[in-house]
Amino acid sequence: MNYIGSKFSLIDFLKQSITDTLIQNNEIRTPNKMVFADLFAGTGIVSGSFKSMGYSIIANDIQYYSYIISKHMIENNGNLNKERSDYLIEKLNNIEGIEGFIYNNYSFEGTIGQEFRRMYFSAENAKKCDAIRSEIEKWKQSNYIKENEYYFLLGSLINSIDKYANTASVYGAYLKKLKKSAQKTMVLSALPIMIGEVDCKVYNKDISHLIKEVSGDILYLDPPYNARQYCANYHILETIAKNDNPIIRGKTGLRDYNEQKSVFCIKNKVEKAFENLIKSAKFKYIFLSYNNEGLMKLDTIKNIMCKYGKYSVYTQEYRRFKADNERINKADSTLEYLHCLVKFSNG
Repeated sequence: MNYIGSKFSLIDFLKQSITDTLIQNNEIRTPNKMVFADLFAGTGIVSGSFKSMGYSIIANDIQYYSYIISKHMIENNGNLNKERSDYLIEKLNNIEGIEGFIYNNYSFEGTIGQEFRRMYFSAENAKKCDAIRSEIEKWKQSNYIKENEYYFLLGSLINSIDKYANTASVYGAYLKKLKKSAQKTMVLSALPIMIGEVDCKVYNKDISHLIKEVSGDILYLDPPYNARQYCANYHILETIAKNDNPIIRGKTGLRDYNEQKSVFCIKNKVEKAFENLIKSAKFKYIFLSYNNEGLMKLDTIKNIMCKYGKYSVYTQEYRRFKADNERINKADSTLEYLHCLVKFSNG
């Protein structure tokens, strides 16, 4: 997925920096003896990478579509039958489209006669999405598929439909004409199956509550950096994941997201929320990804972390995420900071 804040291009930097920190602190345990928590998991890029290294993973995100993807990528440890998985994907790809919630609210043809003629998907892809989502739910309710197959199929749908969205990368707005990728017929592509040898757990909770319930060795934090709320930017994926046919409003067809708003996107609340996380965390090593354009100043982050242990920082220049309509007006790169805290044992 083309995702705000994705750390795909920074994975090597993160892995090397975290490994270096462990070595500098004479950490002798091997990954399979350690617990790595990724509590703003997004699409699971970071937690998936550390799972592949052998760590036991705790992953979390308040967005339900993220939870679905991570339930498959992180909790499924290769316990899916590939032949059956391929069969289920093929069966869904051959299904006939229906006029469901996505078609009736987010395609140009489906919104005829409505106040807002939305064009998030082609009519064909919207109907195919509706049909696949409906079939997956029927299979679950009838016990035709197991729970791990449910998350695999639904995660694959969320990841696939996003590639055919008629947007400038996020769902805050749709384009006035179908772009080339949105004109193509959607093909349901299977998410990869990641083999793992240790237990992993995925949550769908507010991090301010979860941080008091979990513990481990390494805590990785990748909160929103600015005022853009993920719940608004990916609202259609949330609706597909939940399959709840919500009341929607406005030109973009937003669902209510008050319960999913992140305080990390609110300038006058982010510092307190961050310190509460650090104070409450029952982890020895804490890492925070943040860039030089975030709501929190770099000195603020340093001052807070220094209260609770030994602080250091790593930096890496990288290409920024930009929606299509931002590509001319903003610089191509920014500076990523990985703030590191080795927490006092009584912190």
